[in-house]
Amino acid sequence: MSPSLPLVTTAERRDRLGRRHRLAPSAHAATVAEAADAVVALHATDAATLFLSARARLAKGGPAVVEHALYEDVSLVRLLSMRRTLFAVSRELAPYVDSSTARGIAVKERTTLLKHFDEDGQGLDADWLAAAEVAALDALDTLGPSTGSQLSAAVPALRQKITVGRGKKYEAETGVATRVIRLLAADGRIRRDRPRGSWTSSQFRWVHTEPWPVVSPAEARTEIVRRWLHAYGPATEADLKWWTGWTLTDVRKALAVVGPDEVRLDDGRTALVGPGDTAPEPAPETWAALLPGLDPSGMGWADRGFHLDPAHRPALFDYAGNIGPTVWWNGEIVGGWAQRTDGEIVWRLLADRGRATEEGVAAEAARLARWVGEARITPRFRTPLERELVA
Repeated sequence: MSPSLPLVTTAERRDRLGRRHRLAPSAHAATVAEAADAVVALHATDAATLFLSARARLAKGGPAVVEHALYEDVSLVRLLSMRRTLFAVSRELAPYVDSSTARGIAVKERTTLLKHFDEDGQGLDADWLAAAEVAALDALDTLGPSTGSQLSAAVPALRQKITVGRGKKYEAETGVATRVIRLLAADGRIRRDRPRGSWTSSQFRWVHTEPWPVVSPAEARTEIVRRWLHAYGPATEADLKWWTGWTLTDVRKALAVVGPDEVRLDDGRTALVGPGDTAPEPAPETWAALLPGLDPSGMGWADRGFHLDPAHRPALFDYAGNIGPTVWWNGEIVGGWAQRTDGEIVWRLLADRGRATEEGVAAEAARLARWVGEARITPRFRTPLERELVA
């Protein structure tokens, strides 16, 4: 490692996070799409996570503002993409995410389903699947936004059942509706519309939509890497590979095109930033944030050592490596939070950062409670501290 490389300290990395992830109040975003772009993509596996991650980064507006972005002006869209996970990205970025990542997932999904058809032995094949997809799209054109059960009621082919793993211990009969709908979504031919119930629900309706504009995969990956380095740099090649789920070859090709700069970290390692992005980030004002489980600021790196004490990890992560609801102070995870069944927001600090921290977190918890209102939040991935707080 060359001593001439620019040094980016842990404190500076936290300053970058506060400003670039739009978590410091002076850096809050004006729109939901701007909030998503700040972190490249918002996790959307858990419906509530998407809304709460947007809330933490918005200058103003309640759940209705996020709903408007998703379902009215459609400036934010959900895509099955990085690490085969559901993310929400700005409409501007969607074609790049689609080409760089979602297309490959769609191909694998289709191949897997056709393999199940072949093993099932009822004669279902690619032609049958294509006809079922057309019928589903026609039904959406006729019915308008529809749930999976409504589509199944309207399209006989979607009520078809197949046996997966015939003759094996895990043999099971399953319907094809969910798989066909998943394929149509992966192909960009349908998108999730308003759910049944409140903004915390994942029982979505579906609408017919046009596929995304064509972007070459190489161009798309380069654009994703450029944006990711701005949001998450300094970071390593390993961090980028983990976040994207791409092959190491694709990661390295995209990095070669972007041409990142190398910097020193104060723990002696080297890391990457965008070209020319080596100047210190101005320190924002002090800030507190209560972020939901799976929030990008907690899930953006494979190595989170600069903002998370390893001793706190067992309390804040589940067995599969999913982060739960976290309390942040000035770019560091200092605790966790939860919502009790009566609506109370409760939290616990795992690190003593003084009275100002406690007061700042308490004020942020009160703001979160007002924003959530009557809604009740139970993370899809439960963690030890979250469970303890609501017990």
